[in-house]
Amino acid sequence: MGKESAGEQEFTAVSYRQELREKVINAIAHTMDLYGVNHSFGQLYGIMYFEDRPMTLEEMKTSMNMSKSNMSYAVRSLTESQMVYKLEEKRERQDLYLAETDFFRTFQNFFGAKLQREIDVMQESLQEVIPELSEIILARTTKPEEREEALRDLHKLQHAEQYYQWLQGFVNQLRDGGFYGNAPVEHD
Repeated sequence: MGKESAGEQEFTAVSYRQELREKVINAIAHTMDLYGVNHSFGQLYGIMYFEDRPMTLEEMKTSMNMSKSNMSYAVRSLTESQMVYKLEEKRERQDLYLAETDFFRTFQNFFGAKLQREIDVMQESLQEVIPELSEIILARTTKPEEREEALRDLHKLQHAEQYYQWLQGFVNQLRDGGFYGNAPVEHD
């Protein structure tokens, strides 16, 4: 085997480092897919995670080989999850986006938002249904079998209410950083 020149060694190291990055990017995409995030959106986040600078939609489109509409949707989804931030500044009149690279904060933002949405939807439904169900139970015209079924439903929903109250406390602690213990979380 011949000796590699310094330039070849550098090229090999860069190529190998890029291969290693690709492994992590694919792992990020795979794990995000487990949580219901489109695989290609996960790849985009992974690519942006390794960038040391903000990116334009055009740069993302080029690196992902995605259509502009899919890229816009991906960025909007990642922005809503606070995994990617739209910056105030622009480059050549194009919006700039930057990935959140703190996995603790990403976890906090992503799951906090998803759980809060679940809580809001369910609590709104429970607040509407429980009083109506109570009226059925208390109505003199309700047949005994129907009253018994309504009581069973009410008990299930009251248990659900307790769960969503607990879950709201969990989300509040998650947002406040109360679950990180000794985790090395950086704060702004």
